[in-house]
Amino acid sequence: MLYEGVLRKMHTENGQPIQYFLTLGSDFLNLNQLLDKELKIDLIKFQCLNCGEDRPIYRQGFCKSCFYETPSAGDWIMKPELSTAHLDQEDRDLEYEKKMQLQPHIVYLANSSNIKVGVTRKSQVPTRWIDQGAHEAIEIVEVPNRYLAGITEVALKDHVSDKTSWQKMLTNRIEDVDLVEWRNKLKPFIPDEVADYFINNNQETHLDFPVLQYPEKVKSLNLDKTPSYQGILKGIKGQYLIFEDSMVFNVRGSEGYYVGVSI
Repeated sequence: MLYEGVLRKMHTENGQPIQYFLTLGSDFLNLNQLLDKELKIDLIKFQCLNCGEDRPIYRQGFCKSCFYETPSAGDWIMKPELSTAHLDQEDRDLEYEKKMQLQPHIVYLANSSNIKVGVTRKSQVPTRWIDQGAHEAIEIVEVPNRYLAGITEVALKDHVSDKTSWQKMLTNRIEDVDLVEWRNKLKPFIPDEVADYFINNNQETHLDFPVLQYPEKVKSLNLDKTPSYQGILKGIKGQYLIFEDSMVFNVRGSEGYYVGVSI
């Protein structure tokens, strides 16, 4: 069976285990059902997520010109502290930026490869943690806009990492930590204007990924260098497909690539 379409990040549903879905064209694949089956992935062309043209993908699923023009790739995406919609100041498109920035945001601790601090829109909980391959997470503060979340993350990353080691996450060499203890330890470093938004409960979220076999050492599939690949699917974690030969494929990192998937 052959499916064709442009890659976008996998959709997820939290469950025991998490359910993963991939949309290709008009088809909606439940990837959990493909575990232990052989998949073939072929790069056909590119399709920029903004203009739709067959141009090399630069970053985040966009061709180079769209990456520097589309409002959904502004610097405030990766650096929330640069958000300015709360000041009524436009970066690329104020209407879009108000819609995205002026909504409840969560600053959280997650444990994927190590403990890290991060920011997400409240509507993206627990999706954001699933996408990062975190097996446990806890909320620190809930604030009304992205800017306040950003300055909180900046203050806290002086004391805890804001990065995930994807290789370590995919080999599942993880250790449990007490996230409540870590959150309480970080509380004094929360900026004054955010202190009243502290979430004072001990509720951790635990996540269960559909993985039959973790690789000892990961090899990353790059469709630019290897436009055709075939392997047996052994697991899904974060936004990665894990294959029997230790090859891993970052679906989100390949957004904008138009592929054929044979099962």
